[in-house]
Amino acid sequence: MNSIANRAAAANDGLDAFLESNLGRDLLRFTTAGSVDDGKSTLIGRLLHDSKGVYEDQLASACASRVNRSTGPLDFSLLTDGLRAEREQGITIDVAYRYFSTPRRKFIIADTPGHEQYTRNMATGASTSDLAVILIDATKGLLPQTRRHAYISSLLGIRSVVAAVNKMDLVDFREEVFLRWQNDFQGLASRLGITSVQCIPISALEGDNVVTRSERAPWYEGPTLIDHLETVPVLAEAAATRDEMRFPVQYVIRPDATFRGFAGQVASGVIRPGDAVVALPSGQKTRIRSIVTYDGELAEAFHPMSVTVQLEDEIDLSRGDMLVGPAGAPQTSRNVPAMVVWLHPKPMELGQTYIVKHGVRQTRGKALGVRYRVNVNTLAHEAAQQLEMNDIACVDFETTTSLFFDPYSRNRTTGSFILIDPISNATVGAAMICSDASATSGIDNGAGESRAAADAAALVASAPSAAIAPEERFARHGHQPAIFLLSGRPQLGARLERALFAEGFQVVGLTAGTAESATALPELLKLTQSLGYVVVVSGEPADGRETTATRGFTGQVFDLDAIDLPADDSDALRRILELARSLRITQKENGSRPVN
Repeated sequence: MNSIANRAAAANDGLDAFLESNLGRDLLRFTTAGSVDDGKSTLIGRLLHDSKGVYEDQLASACASRVNRSTGPLDFSLLTDGLRAEREQGITIDVAYRYFSTPRRKFIIADTPGHEQYTRNMATGASTSDLAVILIDATKGLLPQTRRHAYISSLLGIRSVVAAVNKMDLVDFREEVFLRWQNDFQGLASRLGITSVQCIPISALEGDNVVTRSERAPWYEGPTLIDHLETVPVLAEAAATRDEMRFPVQYVIRPDATFRGFAGQVASGVIRPGDAVVALPSGQKTRIRSIVTYDGELAEAFHPMSVTVQLEDEIDLSRGDMLVGPAGAPQTSRNVPAMVVWLHPKPMELGQTYIVKHGVRQTRGKALGVRYRVNVNTLAHEAAQQLEMNDIACVDFETTTSLFFDPYSRNRTTGSFILIDPISNATVGAAMICSDASATSGIDNGAGESRAAADAAALVASAPSAAIAPEERFARHGHQPAIFLLSGRPQLGARLERALFAEGFQVVGLTAGTAESATALPELLKLTQSLGYVVVVSGEPADGRETTATRGFTGQVFDLDAIDLPADDSDALRRILELARSLRITQKENGSRPVN
């Protein structure tokens, strides 16, 4: 019995030691990029296979597949291309994430597609990566999609890149071929501001210089791919910890009257109990009382930990707001300049309203102007009035409510947002904030005036003569018209108007002083309905006049006096906003008709 117990104890000690060593290894997230058929999936499959990162059942499934486009017994691309359409066409469509580890480091790989049609998937995979492996076909060199992926990698803040010159076996591992593509890529990387570049000649199909050093390239003295991946510094996490504290609020947790916490993920910096913080947008100051998790309270939290914080003071804080340190506050502005990768077949048009999702904060915004569009072949800046799919451009945006942001080069979380079509709910653009808000109006006045004149001329020439239908206004706003009747709680009425405005509604508030006569209120409501507005009618206790005035109103009427609202204004406001969200126009309600 003692020997069995000793063996069990030894096994437990060995497991604990293994887990401890595994937790102690750092993590590298990297993505593959490059043009179609450059061998990205084959490279990842070979890397997983040769580093013993493939389970036996996965290997057996790939070997038994009826699809095999390689010349050997195993098509390595099948280890990552799991969709039926991917295997049938021999291409990558979706982003495939694979996990493996070596004794020195843990890895998360994002295998991304090379087709222009799926550039959005490449941007998705690269957005969380610390390093990019950009493949170059030794028989073709740098192609337009290679340059586009390199540019997107630089936009997304990736400063460490491996240029893997693949298919060297097809050019007999000639050194001059490798040096030609190495010089071309290093020139491109220098122009893009990519500071760390390692060029490696490989054959993903045959395994040369992937995990094992190639005997067919004795002239190459650099590291193999796995050697470089195991030793390249990972700086992103350390930099995020050193930056100013940013804590976007994702959810307010209030299970009972004794607890009120704010849940979210630390975007940067460190939070500790007792730290002074400022709530945005209110500007109220307080301190952290405690940091709560499922496993108990913490002494500190840092990026990318998800925690719940309790504050010492009861302040108004809700989803989309942000806690920041008292020093080094983020920029706050409705005007935001950003580099945009356009992801949708429908072009981006100036003046078109989009949903702007900035972290957990959501508002509406529009593009005021395109400063320039990037020619990915020459990196030249070109004039543009709209963006086509896969275009990359610097665009000035204006939002309906202020955003709290940092430049993307400093903070990936607070420095990026996505654009969503309010009709189809499709993600149409990815944006990286490129400079401070004061630069938004920094377009040359002469150029801005000439551009505005050209826009006005084009608008006059193309404007149809048909009247604007109310439904078109509703679709443009993204919501139906409505009336909220509220009496006896003027402060709640004012807060409701502000909250609806912050949610992106076209809203106007009317009080008893605004509509003194019995005839004025119905006329005002008729006008606001034709404009598609949401109206908050508040003031003294109702005498029935307000209800009578709404009889000709064909939109929704919410008589809040007839609803058992909570006595607390904040709780009542949350209840009313739940009602207001039913006014949103969905794609099914609006159909597929585009609204410009």
